[in-house]
Amino acid sequence: MLGRATTRRALLLGGTGTALLAATPGAAGQRAPVHRTPTRVATWATAPTAVKPGKVIIVAGKTIRQVVHLSLGGDRPAVSLTNVFGAEPVRIGAARIALRRGSGGSTAIVPGTDRPLTFNGRTGAVLPAGGALTSDPADLIVPPGADLAISLYLPERTPIGTVSPRSFQSTVFADGDVTAATEPDVKWRVGRYLLLAGVSVRTTRSAATIAAIGDSITVGVNTQENANHRWTDLLATRLLAGDGSTGFRTVTGYRPAKRGVINLGISGNRLLSGFEEPTGRATEAAHSGPSARRRLDRDVLAHPGVRYLITLIGVNDLGRVPGTTADDLIAGHRELVARARSAGLRIFGGTMLPFGGAGRSYDKPDNRAERDRLNAWMRSAGEYDAVIDFDAAIRDPADPQRMLPAYDCGDHLHPNDAGMAALAEAVPLELFAD
Repeated sequence: MLGRATTRRALLLGGTGTALLAATPGAAGQRAPVHRTPTRVATWATAPTAVKPGKVIIVAGKTIRQVVHLSLGGDRPAVSLTNVFGAEPVRIGAARIALRRGSGGSTAIVPGTDRPLTFNGRTGAVLPAGGALTSDPADLIVPPGADLAISLYLPERTPIGTVSPRSFQSTVFADGDVTAATEPDVKWRVGRYLLLAGVSVRTTRSAATIAAIGDSITVGVNTQENANHRWTDLLATRLLAGDGSTGFRTVTGYRPAKRGVINLGISGNRLLSGFEEPTGRATEAAHSGPSARRRLDRDVLAHPGVRYLITLIGVNDLGRVPGTTADDLIAGHRELVARARSAGLRIFGGTMLPFGGAGRSYDKPDNRAERDRLNAWMRSAGEYDAVIDFDAAIRDPADPQRMLPAYDCGDHLHPNDAGMAALAEAVPLELFAD
């Protein structure tokens, strides 16, 4: 077994998936199906919210190009769009996908991989207010760990009312319909996903997806932009390298399986309460989204192939809702467990991270005590299918109410890139072996 520091470096270096392309089922863009009986499985997803007042982006005659980091590879990718919080329909004049070329903030595409996206055979579509839309499968093979560029042309004046407000990946805008351009002339960038819900691929029937529902820690707040250093990305990299051949921690008895990972975190999200008003009626707190216990159907179960659910949620209930107790949070977790099991999922509870030294609304004696009570219940009650001890992975042994300084981004609430790697390494891969 490798030492912790070595493993963490390997995770960070592997986060872009560049070392994993040898596992592709065929050359990028090649017209060949994945062999064996196929199934459709989510390989990337995000969680939408409404837009708070004054932050609505209005687009007219522009192409929006967005880059998403896939977990599983496969063929015939389909893109799901959402306007669930939008008050107006969105007309899509054209849409295309391609493998992304380069790294970081690049939105260039790999020549020869560009494909049109159609909707019931048509190149354009209307995404209704409050609705969703999934494209037809495209004729493309995508490698595991690849980046996909998704381009949407919006010909009419369009207020975009459904977003994922903290993407940590650049979304770019260009004039006109340049959805097929190898490298569009970028006019401006934002750090949000717009109108996107998910990407699924066709792959072997043994494949399945792990969904992670949480808050800003799961989103990856304060990690490096355009680097895919969220703990979910690094977990996906561990799963792809599960045989230990690339320097990742190995697990005795674990046999690598095809497992996707989708990130359904929302910055500021809470377990017990949230915000569900559409854009135009939304409050300043709209970016925090609906409560996690109300997001299961739309943000988890709507994606194909989800078999497992990891929770890492509750710190904002303590920090933002005075008087929240461990008993309140336990009741909310029990609701998540019951609903996930009724949907046929295996559900794993993540212990709450330490927040000593964070802002005063978080770091209070009462909140520390309630966090400890919640974590003790998680570890001992046996109500989750398993417990992932994120707290133990990241706390300072000399001061267990604080994060280890090497893992702290500086605000004492969010892990840095090395901390994200520690969270990813804390997840036992054998949980996903069946």
